[in-house]
Amino acid sequence: MSELEPVYSTKLKHTGIFVYPELYNFVFEWLRTLEYTVIEQRYNEKIRPDGKEVEILWLCLRKINDYFRYRIKVSWLIKQMVDVEVTEDGIKKKKNKAKITIKISSFLEKDYENKWEQNPIAKFLRGVYDKFVINTKIEAYQDRLAEEVEETLEQGKAFLALEGRREP
Repeated sequence: MSELEPVYSTKLKHTGIFVYPELYNFVFEWLRTLEYTVIEQRYNEKIRPDGKEVEILWLCLRKINDYFRYRIKVSWLIKQMVDVEVTEDGIKKKKNKAKITIKISSFLEKDYENKWEQNPIAKFLRGVYDKFVINTKIEAYQDRLAEEVEETLEQGKAFLALEGRREP
């Protein structure tokens, strides 16, 4: 069985005005430009008295080589989403107002093809290989993955800052 090593977790919280489909597509396409395969594992919408609630879970995978793979979980929770009309440059536009929380967790997945799990000796050798042979490579992969997650979060923040305005 492959081994998942937690690398970096972070979250973005925003309350304000934005365009929901544009935010969704922006984050999705950003991850695709980083060469991740994005799998939507869950998408739930509920209509509540105070607005729509949306829950999304993405699994994002990127193969590094035959032994390593990046794995990112992106969990969205959007609450109290309502449609609003705003005027920008004298033009009325339809947007959304909501409370958004996006949590991102990343993992370095080792032996994701289970090549080293065939017998106890191979499993032992994998541990030796990880600890002594490629330890610096593992650290470099972890650093790069943490940078990508932080960059994704910063891009999301920048999009929201450009697209909407914060509400107190």
